[in-house]
Amino acid sequence: MLYDFHTHTYLSDGVLSPVELIRRAVVNGYSAIAVTDHAGLWDQDRILDVLVKECEVATEDMGIVAIPGVELTHVPPNRIAEAAKRAKSLGAQIVIVHGETIKEPVALGTNRAALESLDVDILAHPGLLDEQEAKLAAERGIFLELSARAGHSLTNGYVSHVAGLSGAQLILNSDAHEPADLLTESLAETIVLGAGILRKDVGAVLALNPQSLLARLRIP
Repeated sequence: MLYDFHTHTYLSDGVLSPVELIRRAVVNGYSAIAVTDHAGLWDQDRILDVLVKECEVATEDMGIVAIPGVELTHVPPNRIAEAAKRAKSLGAQIVIVHGETIKEPVALGTNRAALESLDVDILAHPGLLDEQEAKLAAERGIFLELSARAGHSLTNGYVSHVAGLSGAQLILNSDAHEPADLLTESLAETIVLGAGILRKDVGAVLALNPQSLLARLRIP
């Protein structure tokens, strides 16, 4: 089973249409995919108007759970809670926040603002988050991402370490922007092992935690 809660289409900076991205995920053996195009506060309407409809069709007709969402990206920290709440009101079933990756100049305070929001589900590629932030993620039930994407993945080992200290739940996502970025079972396992997860715990990251997230989102 493959689960992936962070992907992009041509509605932001990906190359595929939503329906083609989802179809390719089906071929790769995915059980569930969230389509989470980059968004701020006021472009969510355009993105979610399409994703909600396309994901509904895919879930009905393509044998996959397709979940519409957004990745709040470079939103000022003091506006993250507002943006997340607005996304949920527009039909986003999942909201992730573009965390303080070392690859990009993300505003300081983004991680904490995301973790304090009532409407955020995943903190994507959180970079060098501190232990207090990881503990907050554990307390709030917000998942910390291990990233398959080049650059963002450089801190996977560190994220895994602080999650282990705090009890925060980890989840692997592709952050796919093009077909070759989508996960396979062997790639997913390799990335999780490479992040320092013991082999006996790989199943928790790749299956149990995604299933827990789906339950949190109330998605069957």
